[in-house]
Amino acid sequence: MSQSYRSFEPLVVQTIKKTVSWTYIIISKFYQNMSVAMQSDLRIKLDATMRIAVLGTGRVGRAIAARLVDLGHDVTIGTRSVSVTLSRTEPGPKAAPPYSEWQSANPNVRLASFDEAAAWGDVVMNATAGNNSLMVLELAGAHNLASKVLIDLAVPLIYTEGSPPQLAFANTDSLGEQIQRAFPATLVVKTLNTMHVNLMVDPARVPGHHNVFLAGDATAAKETVKELLGEFGWDRDAMIDLGNIRAARATEMYAPLLFALFGACGTSDLNIGVICAPRVLSLVK
Repeated sequence: MSQSYRSFEPLVVQTIKKTVSWTYIIISKFYQNMSVAMQSDLRIKLDATMRIAVLGTGRVGRAIAARLVDLGHDVTIGTRSVSVTLSRTEPGPKAAPPYSEWQSANPNVRLASFDEAAAWGDVVMNATAGNNSLMVLELAGAHNLASKVLIDLAVPLIYTEGSPPQLAFANTDSLGEQIQRAFPATLVVKTLNTMHVNLMVDPARVPGHHNVFLAGDATAAKETVKELLGEFGWDRDAMIDLGNIRAARATEMYAPLLFALFGACGTSDLNIGVICAPRVLSLVK
């Protein structure tokens, strides 16, 4: 623009242009000076929403689903029959309200059949009773689970009146391994099965240092699970990767001790805190 033209430009227009220009510069500089961590956090919040299918309408499935919705995820709970589940009027185990009542209080959680939920979800969580898990996953469909992360929370327990629950199998096999063998195209990660469901989604209920374990064959799948655990409130340094899915044997076999601790402590708000001594490197000559 020529100097002669500028001389005729009204003073108010020049002032507005300068103000807009300086505002843009200030905003640009602010963003450039943001720490890398702040920008990373912003991107995570913008990209964090996932479609998560939770298989199982019991206390664990409900608690997980409600927490995921609170975190901003799209959630569908899977059940064998939607109509039957919604028609039940009797309380569930430990006086849990009928599902229809819980659904009314949690309208953002959708309900679908196992196969519909598994097909819809980007990530699938197995929150069914352990002895029914393989049957439920068959109903969900191997094709619907293929190439997806399946987070296995279940423990294969046998319940007998008057006695603590017992494991259906141990030592030489685990439910996590059985699921991985039955669905080889699925990325199975075992986690959160060493604590009460309230602690799964709210680790701050127990103060101090305590841990959550992961086991699975796919490293990338475990990273996805770690991100989700972080959203639940678990610190990265509290997450212990035990290696491949075979380590699910160890975490599932912890169940009898967990039940004994519930009785000894008089509360379910408890967990394991692992303290490792510093590693000492020895030089072999």
